[in-house]
Amino acid sequence: MLDKFKDECGVFGIFGHPEAANMTYLGLYALQHRGQESAGIAASDGQQVRVSRAMGYVADTFDGDTLSALPGEIAIGHVRYSTAGESRLSNAQPILIDCAHGQIAIGHNGNLVNAGEIREDLVTQGSIFQSSTDTEVVLHLYARSKAPTVQDAVVESVAQLQGAFSLVLMTKDKLIAVRDPHGFRPLAFGRLGDAYVVCSETCAMDLIGATYVRDVEPGELLVIDQNGPQSFKPFPPAPLAHCVFEHVYFARPDSYVFGRSVNEVRTNLGRILALEQPARADVIVPLPDSGVCAAMGYAEESDIPLRMGLIRNHYVGRTFIQPQSSIRHFGVKVKLNPVRSILEGKRVVLVDDSIVRGTTSRKIVRMVRAAGAREVHVRISCPPTISPCFYGVDTPRRSELIAATHTQEEIRDFLEADSLGYLSLEGLMAAVGTGRQHYCSSCYTGIYPVVFPQDERSYLQLALKLDKEPVTR
Repeated sequence: MLDKFKDECGVFGIFGHPEAANMTYLGLYALQHRGQESAGIAASDGQQVRVSRAMGYVADTFDGDTLSALPGEIAIGHVRYSTAGESRLSNAQPILIDCAHGQIAIGHNGNLVNAGEIREDLVTQGSIFQSSTDTEVVLHLYARSKAPTVQDAVVESVAQLQGAFSLVLMTKDKLIAVRDPHGFRPLAFGRLGDAYVVCSETCAMDLIGATYVRDVEPGELLVIDQNGPQSFKPFPPAPLAHCVFEHVYFARPDSYVFGRSVNEVRTNLGRILALEQPARADVIVPLPDSGVCAAMGYAEESDIPLRMGLIRNHYVGRTFIQPQSSIRHFGVKVKLNPVRSILEGKRVVLVDDSIVRGTTSRKIVRMVRAAGAREVHVRISCPPTISPCFYGVDTPRRSELIAATHTQEEIRDFLEADSLGYLSLEGLMAAVGTGRQHYCSSCYTGIYPVVFPQDERSYLQLALKLDKEPVTR
């Protein structure tokens, strides 16, 4: 959708519910924004773990017959956007294996920076991989473990991982949640009557009527079985590095992430943006849907009216047939349409959450001008994005990020806007409301909290290449 970073993945797990697969289906429905390439559910009836996976949206993947074939009171689910490995069915999750420890299924949100190193070592020792996803290395490590218990084998496997991971795993009688010591990706824990729930965002709990209890803590291993939940901290502590982009864009505004209301944080982003980057204007127009909360904050602080001057078509599928004849800006116009009565003759502030390549933003500026806007001022509720993410977000290489290779004035000129203003990094952290040291902001700073192993450095250097490529008009 438009020119945005791609959402990573979403995970869900439930223990002790007679309709575990149905609850997981609903939970994934709420997490659909975190991944639209594939969806899957694994469920256990106490004797056997079964899995169903398919490409596409949750609603297209499961029906009554599919869910009835997944009986049991334990289930985990996953929605995927590929950040490591191609988009194909063999890479869909949960991944289920049967080994000396018994059956185990896994769903992963994040990215393992040392997966290539581990995989190469395992292959030389005879391991055969069935997918190209980094998640599969966890299962190979688990299967090779000589640890006496499932829990010990999970700990031994996870201890070898570097990077971002919020994991849900299940055996025939256990639900296990694990979060990396840095806490890159969110993972919440809650209750639904006598059942227990873990999921990427609290909006999934809201849909099924569960109650949020707390976050799974960074570095925590949470084991849920017939004795209830048991918490362990088997990994060495590490500096916190919550992904601040969860608050900027990824998470749903009705969720709580890292203990904060996403809606409130985004509204604060807009308020501070109005203070840092004011504009003389007649109307504030958000880019729907991701810019709405920040635009509300901007409008409140600036005392300029907010109007929905751009209307989004929510019924556009993953693909649509374009006419052979050329229609200017067709790809954007099928998703967004300007409201001339709001824009004509006005000085407009367009509020969005981020600019990646800038190509879509320029088309939107042109669209607003074509609808009669007298001036167009672009305001972005985060700092300039100058570096790719390697912790579970599919981002372009540095040379493709317009803010990495161009000055702010060059970007403004490319967008054909009257002015351009970004939120400062200090403003972003003030809006989040906790210390900067608790968050990963590598996409804005180029400073990475997890060291890359030797075999990843060539890719890292390629992704961060500093050549300044001209913007094509």
